[in-house]
Formats: sequence, C-alpha cells, structure tokens
Amino acid sequence: MKLENNVNSDTQWDIYEREFIPEQMVTTGSNYMIGNGYYGYRGTFADDGKNEYVGCILSDTYDNADGVWKELVTVPNGLFTLVRAGGKDIRWNDGAGRDYRRSLHFRYGEWRAQATWPEEGITLREERFASADDLHLLASRLTVTAVRPGEVVLTTGIDGDVWSLNGNHFRATAANRVDDVNEFVCVTGEHGYDVVVQEHAELQLENGSPAASVPEETDGTRQLRTFTVALEAGQSAVLTKFVAIYGTNDLRTRQNPHTAVTVPDRPAETGTIDPARSASEARRIAGEPADPHRPTREDLRSAAGAVLKRARRTGWEGLLKAHRTVWDERWKVMDVEIGGDEIAQTVIRYNIYHNIIATPTHTDHLPIGARGLSCQAYQGAAFWDQEIFNLPMFLYTAPEIARNILVYRYRTLDGARRKARDLGYNGAFYAWISGDSGEEICPAYFFRDVVSGRRIRNHFNDWQIHVSPDIAFTVQRYVSVTGDYEFLKDYGAEIVFEIARFLYSRSVYRADRDRYEILRVLGPDEYHENVDNNFFTNFQSRFAVSYAVEVYRWMQNEAPSVLKKLAGKIGLMERETERWSDLARKIFVPEPDGNSRLIEQFSGFFQHEDVTPDELKSRLIEPGEYWGWPNGIAFETQVSKQADVLQLFMLHPEAYDLDVVKANWEYYEPRTQHGSSLSPGVYATVAARVGLLDDAYRYFMKSCTIDLYNDNKPVSGGTFIGGIHTAACGVSWQIVTLGFAGMYQIEGGFGFIPHLPKHWKRLKFSVTYAGSVIDVTVTADEDDRMHVAVSADNGNREDMVVEIAGMRRSIKGVREEIWAIPE
Repeated sequence: MKLENNVNSDTQWDIYEREFIPEQMVTTGSNYMIGNGYYGYRGTFADDGKNEYVGCILSDTYDNADGVWKELVTVPNGLFTLVRAGGKDIRWNDGAGRDYRRSLHFRYGEWRAQATWPEEGITLREERFASADDLHLLASRLTVTAVRPGEVVLTTGIDGDVWSLNGNHFRATAANRVDDVNEFVCVTGEHGYDVVVQEHAELQLENGSPAASVPEETDGTRQLRTFTVALEAGQSAVLTKFVAIYGTNDLRTRQNPHTAVTVPDRPAETGTIDPARSASEARRIAGEPADPHRPTREDLRSAAGAVLKRARRTGWEGLLKAHRTVWDERWKVMDVEIGGDEIAQTVIRYNIYHNIIATPTHTDHLPIGARGLSCQAYQGAAFWDQEIFNLPMFLYTAPEIARNILVYRYRTLDGARRKARDLGYNGAFYAWISGDSGEEICPAYFFRDVVSGRRIRNHFNDWQIHVSPDIAFTVQRYVSVTGDYEFLKDYGAEIVFEIARFLYSRSVYRADRDRYEILRVLGPDEYHENVDNNFFTNFQSRFAVSYAVEVYRWMQNEAPSVLKKLAGKIGLMERETERWSDLARKIFVPEPDGNSRLIEQFSGFFQHEDVTPDELKSRLIEPGEYWGWPNGIAFETQVSKQADVLQLFMLHPEAYDLDVVKANWEYYEPRTQHGSSLSPGVYATVAARVGLLDDAYRYFMKSCTIDLYNDNKPVSGGTFIGGIHTAACGVSWQIVTLGFAGMYQIEGGFGFIPHLPKHWKRLKFSVTYAGSVIDVTVTADEDDRMHVAVSADNGNREDMVVEIAGMRRSIKGVREEIWAIPE
C-alpha cells in the first residue's frame, strides 16, 4: 500500500521507504525512530554520524551548555558500525545500494533496513529495537551476506562525537575498553551528571563459530573494534550488539532535589576521566556541593555491566520475545481498529506508537516533551500539550500512566510557586516549558527577525498563563474518570488550590463593570500576544477556580483531617475559597453573539483586519518571517496560528449548543493558518462532533501525517524545531474516540454519538472508567446508519453506565449490547 511522499505500508502496522532522500534526513530520522520513554534512538543508519543527525536522546539529563537553552543530552552512539567490502567503504545513504528498504514496524517498535551492493558483493540487513522490557538496553543485529566470495571488514563500537543543538554538554569524556566491553563515560557541564554507555559486540559466522576482533586505536572520540572475515558466496555473518545506557539520575534518590551550578563554557576534555573515580570527587573538583543521594560513577558502570550480562545470557531471541510481550500488552488496550480505510488504520497506529515511546511511562517525575525523545528541540520539556493532547489517551486506556504524568506536575509544584512569586503573584504559575524541576526554561528570546537579524522578545514564559488552569482541568478529568480520590488527597488538591490562588492574584477586578478580567495574555493562538480576556483562558480559569472550591468542600466533608494538614502546610484559609467563588461568578467570559452565535477570541479581535492566511502570506518579505507579536504580519489581523476558541469546544463539548459550535467552526476555520501541529486535530475533533465529516476526515489525515509526509520545515525563525510532533500523535486517539465515535463522559461511564467518515465501515477501541473496561465497536450499515456494540471485560468489578441514542444501560460482565442510532 502506497501512502504519500515515499511512505508505504505492507501490514497497517508498518511504514517503509524504497528511496533514501537526503533532504528529508532530519524528518525521516525522527519518523523511523525507536524508543521506550527512557531514551529515544533516531532512525538513522549504523554508519551515520552527527552530520546525519544521529541521536540517542536520554531522559532526565537536563543540562545547559550555552547559557540559554536547558535541554536533554544526546549520548554517545553505541550502535556505530562501518562496513568495508570489495575494498570499498559501504554507506547506507549514498544511493548506491540496490533493493533498498528502511522500515519501522510499530507494532513492536522495531527498525529494519536492507540493501544490496552488487559491485562490492554484499547484502546488508540490520534490525534494532529499544527494549520495552529493560529500558536501559538497546539491541541491534546486522546480517552481512556475501553475493560472491570476498573479505568483509566490520568496524564497530561507540561514537562519542555527538550531534547537539545548543553546544557541547560534556565537560569531560573518556573512552575505555574493559575486557570485551567498549565504554564511554561522560560528565555533563552544568550539573556534573555522569552518563555511562557500554557496548558489547559479537560476530557469528553462519556455521556458528564466533569471529575474533581487534581493538582499534582511539583518539578519544570513538571506541571501536574490528572484525575481519572471509565469506563464501551465499554465506552470512551476523553482528549482534547490545548497548547499555545509564545516567546519574537513574539510580539517585529522588527526594533530594538537585542544585544547578553554573559552569563556565569550556571545551570538552577527552580521555581525562578516571572511570573509577567517584562522582562525589568529580563534583568536589568542579566546585559543586556534595550530594549524599547521588550514585557513584562505579555504581553506574556496574549497573550497565549487569544489563549487558543479562542480555548476553538471554540472547537476541529471548530479549526480542520479552520486548514484544510488553508491546502486546500495550496494544490490547491502546489499539484503534478502523475498517474500510487502510491508510487511516496505518497512520493512527503510527501516531499511537509515537505517543507511547515519547512518554516516560516508567516514572512519575519526568515530562512528555513536545518533541518527545526524537531530538533536543523544545528541550525535551513539557508544554500544555502534555495534559491536553498526550495524556487523554492514557487516561482512558492506562490511567496509571496518566496518574504518573500528573504526579510529575505535583513534583514540580515548587517550581511553579517560584515562578509565580518571581512575577509578583501568589500560588502556582506553571512553566510554559517545564523540565525536571518545574523551573521556567522557556527563553525570553525564542525567534529572530530574519530581515533584521534582531532577536524577537516573546512572552510565552510570562503571559501564556492558560497552562495552569489546563493542569487543573486535567486533574478534574482524571479524578472524574478514575475515581482516584487518593490521588486528589495526596497530590491533586494541593495543585488545584495553588493554581486557584495564582488565578485570583492574576485577575483584575473592574469595579465599574463588577467583573474580573484577565489582561495581557496569550491564548492558544500564539500570534496574538498582549491581549485581554482571551475566551479560552478566561473559561478555563473559571473552571479551575470552581473546581478548587468543589475540592475544598469535598475535603471538608470526606477528608477533614487531610484538609487540615494541607491547609497548615500551605497556609490556606477558608476565606480564600470565598474569593475563588467570587472570581468564578464574576470572571468575564464572552458570550455567543445573539445573531451570529460567534464568540470573540479576545477583546477587540473582531476589530482586527479580516484577511485570509494565504493573502497574508503574500505580504511576507522573507519566507522565514515570524508571523506573531510584536511586529509580525498576523498580529493586527484575524489570522490565528492555531485553534483557540475551537480548543475550548474540544475540551468542553457540553458547554455550548451545537449551533454555536458549528457557527464558530465555520468562522474561524478559514482564518486559521494551522501554523502549529496542535491545530488540525482540534478542528478534526470538533468538525466530527457537528457532522462536518468531510472536513473532519481532511483534518484527521492532516494531523496524523504532519510528520509522516514531511510537511514541516525543521527550522522556524532561526530556531530548530524538527522532530516528532508528539501532541499531534497524542491527539490522533482523541480524534477517533471523542470525535468520530462522539464519546463524552456521563456519571458512571460514557455516552456515544458516532459520526463515522462515509467510507469507514467499522471503528473499534477500548476505554476504561473507574477500573472497568469496555470494548466499543461502531459500524455503519449499507444505509449509513450507525450501530454501536459495547462489550464489558470479564474482569470488571463494577458496572459501567453507557448512553447511546438517549438510552442508558449498566454494563457488566462479558456480553454485548447493540444499539442502532436513529437517523
């Protein structure tokens, strides 16, 4: 099956390309990546280096190399392999290989590539996977088959010359060889984190005999070994590589927050680390305070060595089986089945896969990055995307992961408090870009004016306040879907109380109008900074403070001792809740116009110039200009970067009548540029709910193929923004469930008002509510009438309430209930 732009699929569980296109190297490296939430390994070739954007991006390594950008670190590449045959160097990307194919099998997160070089007389086939069973393990297997007799030389090991966006993150590195293991030990520049990468390689001839290797001389940038074998025609040799990766924060005690210490810029020292020297000594030499919770470098080396020993003992097939078992369990609850549309089936699974591998499912102290672990763009940090776009799929399928993501927000609450305090507010103002500590790491200067070269001062970090009420909204949604009131008592209540405090202090009371307003903000539409009363922000703020009052009243009745302890901890007085109630009653939220039914995006928006995005684009002096505030071409027009008013309708489908939703969809859609990957998924979901099915499908496909069809440039306004758009990946699940299946929440379960695209015959997925699971199947008959079948998991302990076509039933046990939806 051919999709578009050099993308094909055989099974609806894979993508592959038949031609290597150098100009798409950044994008395809992301599209074909593997990962496990602990690290991400880009889908490049074994002989590639930093110029080909090879990257193994490691979570929990936030470090600042250039004084501006705090980002995750790319670590030495343990899969580096050079092949020489017929007296020539073989390069995967030189276009000389025949029968070339690079593929990603996302059912199991396996990368494969194969090609034949007739003149050199060999065929290469490589397979690799980022273990889902052992997160510290990366494995590959390269099979070399001789077309005719000849000598083959394989040089393999670790390449320590890494691709990094914003400077060298290692103040020191050392390449070592211990017995038959190659090793790199690195120390980051800001925090002095240790990173250990160990590699074991074994070459096995077809007759079962292992080949000996010879260590290569090293210059400190690579640690290699060479295998030389003579192969007969048709004979194969298999190079199996296991790589173990560990960093300081993998073993440290999390209760102790780490302290950033500014380290002057300096070139990396190579070959100067004593691998046995303790990390505490390294910190002492660097002038950093001792950390009793910090593991020693020897601890990391030992842990990595244990991974390699287990891998060698288990073997390739055993490791692959354990890895696949984890993926089978994931797909049982997260898969979406689409009948009648092979392309849609393929791209939805592709996006679900990327949402999974971008998520640190193994921990509750790390965020989901806006580019996941596909590169260092957006610093590996969380935006509001995390709660609004990535999290819902997990909430409805694997709520324990959603819980972890929200616990991360609790663990970064102090950072949000500091940000609020530093800007003169109370409570918690969550970072627009949040790393491991919750401190704001969004630079004040994100773009450059490509005409003048001057930096553009943006206010994403201090005016885009809706991230805080978005988090409160997600806490409410999590608790209402899961019934996890222990989370609310332990974590959620403190989050929403501090957010309510911030929103009250950030709002302005207008006595002349007897209302509260929120001034000088950005809504989701980032082209319009410095606006007042953004509809989305004000509505979300009203929701957040109302929920904070609701939680307070609930705790008074159900958990008074917990409330008393929490109130003492944060100095909360009951009169504060009265202020929140007043804010909820009186905050200005624009109402739909009585005639047009339109809602103004922010105060004065309708007075701006009414122009289309295409017409506006013709006014650019340079193609790379930034369109937004303060002097971009869109700022004084009604052209929006992305969904704003429509974003509210996606989150609150019950808040407005369908005629209001449809009128606003039709007004804002032609005025939206969709300059953000977040936007198409919102328009798709809302269009499906109001029955604009052709538009819904068009935007669904646009959202699901933003990465796959290579539609986006990796650089904007002078800033690298390549990599996987994880929000678009996450929202794909919501489009089909909340949009096409029309799922909405009711007391005790869910309701459904399905609207399938005309050529879809079937849609099936699973959802969970309060620990109970149901399978939902929507089908269309020959007259395009919708039928919904619901079956309950036999492990359910409680009934789930299901509402379809105005009828409600309680479902429990293994049986199928079928409704026909009236026209």
